[in-house]
Amino acid sequence: MSIQLGKLCSRIAEQHFGEVVRTVVDDLFASIAKPLSQIIRSTGLTKSEVCKSLAILIKFGMVGFNMNKAQTAYEYRLYYDRIVMVLRYPRYVHLIQTKFGHESAVLMEELLRSGAQSASQIIIKSMSNVDNKDRNTLAFLRDTFAALIQEHYIIRAPEPKASDGNVEFMELCYDVANPFVMPELDLRILNDMHAGKPVKAPDEDVHWLVNVEQFHIDFRNAIMITAIERLIDSNAGECMKYLLQLMQERTNPWEAVSNPIALVDLRQRCEKKSTNVEMLRYLDQYISVMESNEYVSKFDTKGGGQYTVNVKKIFEQLTWACIENVIVEKYGSKAARIFRVIRMKKYVEQEDIQKEAMVPAKEAKQLTYKLLEENFLQIQTFRKPGGGNAGAPKSFFLFYINQAQIVAMLLELSYKALYNSITRLTHDKTVNKRLIEKSQRLDSIVETMKERGESEAYISEILETLTPPEQEILAKVKLRVKSLYSAEIGIDETIFMLKLYQEYQNK
Repeated sequence: MSIQLGKLCSRIAEQHFGEVVRTVVDDLFASIAKPLSQIIRSTGLTKSEVCKSLAILIKFGMVGFNMNKAQTAYEYRLYYDRIVMVLRYPRYVHLIQTKFGHESAVLMEELLRSGAQSASQIIIKSMSNVDNKDRNTLAFLRDTFAALIQEHYIIRAPEPKASDGNVEFMELCYDVANPFVMPELDLRILNDMHAGKPVKAPDEDVHWLVNVEQFHIDFRNAIMITAIERLIDSNAGECMKYLLQLMQERTNPWEAVSNPIALVDLRQRCEKKSTNVEMLRYLDQYISVMESNEYVSKFDTKGGGQYTVNVKKIFEQLTWACIENVIVEKYGSKAARIFRVIRMKKYVEQEDIQKEAMVPAKEAKQLTYKLLEENFLQIQTFRKPGGGNAGAPKSFFLFYINQAQIVAMLLELSYKALYNSITRLTHDKTVNKRLIEKSQRLDSIVETMKERGESEAYISEILETLTPPEQEILAKVKLRVKSLYSAEIGIDETIFMLKLYQEYQNK
């Protein structure tokens, strides 16, 4: 955990849950685990405020609890990664919108907003955001919710159960046997609930969560497919898509290397699912090119035609590319060339760097020590044999790269950039709050007038209540807000990839 990550979690918690919850998040972030009494004491909040904050955070999966070693009280711990995932919620909704349509996205958005909720409540609440609001719409939303569960984008929430048979102490446990089984929902009861009648929902004790793991598998696969498309072409990307589908069917989705996949099976899958004649014709060549780039590896050397997908190696390569892009942006292409030389040679002396990178000696030395200063390079000192107590003249220095250390540094910079972006966004919205609200009211009025069929001249007259200077300020604010949102998405994608690299390196 880092200072920048703590500041980012604090800012996100304050923005989405308020000042009281932020205080609890800050307190939990500063410790590994804490009992309720210590949280109350260190935050200065009342017991009621702390309990409500913990309940909210537990509902959204951002805090967990378990018994202490003495088995006398609960200890609460913060899942800071889940707090950062709040920034990923729009991407989750967009993925569902793209794959399943508007109604599915509405259901997913409502579930994300609720944290954990029963299916019937999510369906009823979602009715206000869909166009048709009749009995058929309820049935369609129910079937759509069931489809999202079947595709594993929604999972049953863990239920409280007695810890080691002791009913005084509970723990949250997943129903391992049926995490994706939806209870039967009677359409008549749903209709009565929608009409506001006092009826009891049959599934009120069964709550559902967004299964972020499935979304992250999709995001990871999309990164690999896009990388192949950029490296080779779109046909290779399609080939990789079907290869990843076979991998997901036969291998634990988070394994570093997949189980063997026969080329015959891949060809059959492509012939069944694809109409791309060119990709089918040159499938063997595409696999050979992927193998030469270490995206796939031959499982046997006897020509059996079985391949494994080396996910760990893929993300290692993508991380190198990310680091080099950062260096190019910050220090230029010559610095990236120097970095690439040291990466290929493992350990290099200063004199060899300028020769291999073909950069003038003075400039090579400046760039090398700039990269060293910014922690993109490390230096190892070796004493020459027989030197005794001699100092620098009797020693030589080798430059090398520690990829894991660079990734940790880039993650820290990414957290800082996200924090700055959110802070700036909040500032712009606060300073221009009156103007933004005025513009929104005007947009609402104009929309209503268009529905009533008012004349264009009258609509233009209403729009003129926003003066030219106000319009100019509003345009600048909207452009800056749009840029900051885009930056947040880009930074989050970088964080996602770097975190995946770290996870695969630990396997």
